[in-house]
Amino acid sequence: MRWDPSGPGSGVVIDSPHSGFGFPGDFHPCAPIEALRSTWDAHVEGLWGGASSVGATLLAATFPRCYIDVNRAASDLDPALLADAWEGTLAPTDYSRRGMGLIRRDALPGVPMYDAPLRAAAVRARIATWYRPYRSAVAETIASLREVHGVVRHLNVHSMKSRGNAMNVDVGSERPDIVVSDREGTTADPALTERIASWFAGRGYRTQVNTPYQGGDLVRTFGRPAAGVHSVQIEINRARYMDEATCEPHAGFAPLRDDCTALVAAMREWGGV
Repeated sequence: MRWDPSGPGSGVVIDSPHSGFGFPGDFHPCAPIEALRSTWDAHVEGLWGGASSVGATLLAATFPRCYIDVNRAASDLDPALLADAWEGTLAPTDYSRRGMGLIRRDALPGVPMYDAPLRAAAVRARIATWYRPYRSAVAETIASLREVHGVVRHLNVHSMKSRGNAMNVDVGSERPDIVVSDREGTTADPALTERIASWFAGRGYRTQVNTPYQGGDLVRTFGRPAAGVHSVQIEINRARYMDEATCEPHAGFAPLRDDCTALVAAMREWGGV
């Protein structure tokens, strides 16, 4: 889905790649729904839903991350998930090793996503039907805004569990309220990253930069600071706005949504990056 600015636009584009939870007809996981919900960045598109009213363009995936993860490279696929040969080269990363590649192996630690390997053709169909259109939409939006505004500030937005589990690099650790990341200063001017982090911290959020998250494949792909495209990943602690067990928003949702909108409004006034 896409929401264009309701008034004068800006060079801010926001993409929420994991906030969809509509299951395609060919998705037949064996994991229980409670485990599938844990992979969902529930209501993140709602948290940033006010951004279009202050000049930003917002895109959000409608399909679930547990079906195909558009924040991974298309080659980041565990070959053990495939029932037959893959045409071309696979390059599984540590995400795939931990069960969280392009196609998830596990919904939660010890909870497999599927009870049988997938046909390579079925995975290719997911890439063609869901993955590439979403990535193309982000690419085209960034390119068009860059042409109009000269500089683009791309926010790639997510939610995170309040505590890392065995599939995460910070297993067992309590997480801050906000993590802002730019792949160690390579996808955005570090001054922008620090400014966003300081903005949240100034409003009372416990904020960290590039830990435990450094940024996924979307910011890696689109962030080109030298060319005027600054891509920053923002992770929000789910406990700040919803019940993690039920995924129901609680009283913290509305003020956090207001703060997300206020950040985007403030970014319109920031000079430089």
